[in-house]
Amino acid sequence: MKVLSLCTANSARSQMGEGLLRHLAGDMLAVYSAGAKPSAVNPFATRAMRERGIDISRQRSEHLAKYLVTEFDYVLTVCDAAADKCPHLPGPARRIHWSFPDPAAVDGDDEAILKSFRSIRDGLEAELRAWLKSLT
Repeated sequence: MKVLSLCTANSARSQMGEGLLRHLAGDMLAVYSAGAKPSAVNPFATRAMRERGIDISRQRSEHLAKYLVTEFDYVLTVCDAAADKCPHLPGPARRIHWSFPDPAAVDGDDEAILKSFRSIRDGLEAELRAWLKSLT
């Protein structure tokens, strides 16, 4: 099965989702991530994931246009903007939406920002674990 994790900038939530899903599902799924306005993987996302032993430092922020001809079994939107603006993708592509706030929007020092990324990571992991369990 092919899964696309999608958020606006493809810098944090969808990147952490991609890394977590690869880690949790192993070879069961082919996992990708993208965004409508891609930027770069946020260093705080990399740090939060490294705390879990998951390395996303080699992941790249991709534009959704790259995948408009790819058939996915599932599209996981992890921010409201992506859910609202996600175009129709070819194939069966069942959509699942989880609304997570942007951890990069948090004001404060590095520890406060990292805490926000940890919270999103943990929330994503809980949703992904439950979803994977429902697939089996």
